[in-house]
Amino acid sequence: MVLSNILFQINDMKIAITGTGSYIPSKVITNKDFEEHHFLNVDGSSIKHENTVIIDKFRAITGIEERRYADKNLKTSDMAFLAAEKAIANAGIDKEELDYIIFAHNFGDVTYGQTQSDLLPSLATRVKHHLRIKNPRCVAYDIIFGCPGWVEGVIQANAFIKSGLAKKCLVIGADTLSRITDRNDRDSMIYADGAGATVVEAKKDGGQILAHATATYSFDEAFFLFYGETYNQKKEDTKYIKMHGRKIYEFALTKVPEAMKQCLEESNVEISKLKKIFIHQANEKMDEAIIQRFYKLHQLEVPEGVMPMNISKFGNSSVATIPTLFDMVRNGKLKDHRIQTGDVIIFASVGAGMNVNAIVYQV
Repeated sequence: MVLSNILFQINDMKIAITGTGSYIPSKVITNKDFEEHHFLNVDGSSIKHENTVIIDKFRAITGIEERRYADKNLKTSDMAFLAAEKAIANAGIDKEELDYIIFAHNFGDVTYGQTQSDLLPSLATRVKHHLRIKNPRCVAYDIIFGCPGWVEGVIQANAFIKSGLAKKCLVIGADTLSRITDRNDRDSMIYADGAGATVVEAKKDGGQILAHATATYSFDEAFFLFYGETYNQKKEDTKYIKMHGRKIYEFALTKVPEAMKQCLEESNVEISKLKKIFIHQANEKMDEAIIQRFYKLHQLEVPEGVMPMNISKFGNSSVATIPTLFDMVRNGKLKDHRIQTGDVIIFASVGAGMNVNAIVYQV
């Protein structure tokens, strides 16, 4: 009877993102900083083009001009803690009231100058420790879900709250990709560091999650992103993040628009009501192609200004890209992009797994 009353009360409420926070490292790495790198092919042979040519082509495809790297003294969980503090303050809640801390990352804490992952204890536990939360019923755990991890964390928080298992959840996305990249691989220019956090809770008024969709494709797609050896065959056998870029591009162009379309249909919101699409900042050209394909599925052209982007200055920080981008727009820190109460937006991501997900959210 008590559980029924709790569920009735929760079902009568909306599940909203009530607070956001982010940590953007201060160290700026420009494309020029890669001019002295020795880029190699997969077989270890030197790339024939000059680095300036390689870098110019890279910028034209990805849109990345700069990226941010974490300070030497900070790890992934440290950045996450700093973002979490801001999100909790922004939501105006007591940290002791948090029922869950859900931390999405991919490589754990990596000490500067090393490539070994540290996952014990969990990064969520470390954030809880740094926040000095005493409540033992605040459950802290990590999820490894590729770049869509933060979106999936919000989906899980939504499920916990709807089921009556929680009222307030902290969802974090953070990574230090700069510390697990192969300097001899051109793809190393893509990766960046950062952290974003959000408070998700049941509220009588405010925003609400309208629908969500998730899929994992692993039959042929499991190793599109993987841990592999350096292209410099003279070096020791150290593992770094590697990817089959063309396969990921082709996969994303089909699967992400489908997930977004499915999610929007389940929300019963007309596409004309959609104000913004917050998509994982993976590659500017790929993201633009995904959005074009999504609107093409509805026989429409892409509306001007529907897709905020910050990849040109911040690079690809994996699970941190969407929460940091959303935090910027929510707080009016991205030129020409604003959201207001009642706006319908989509969060969408794709990454290792291969995983795809989306959320339709009303601000």
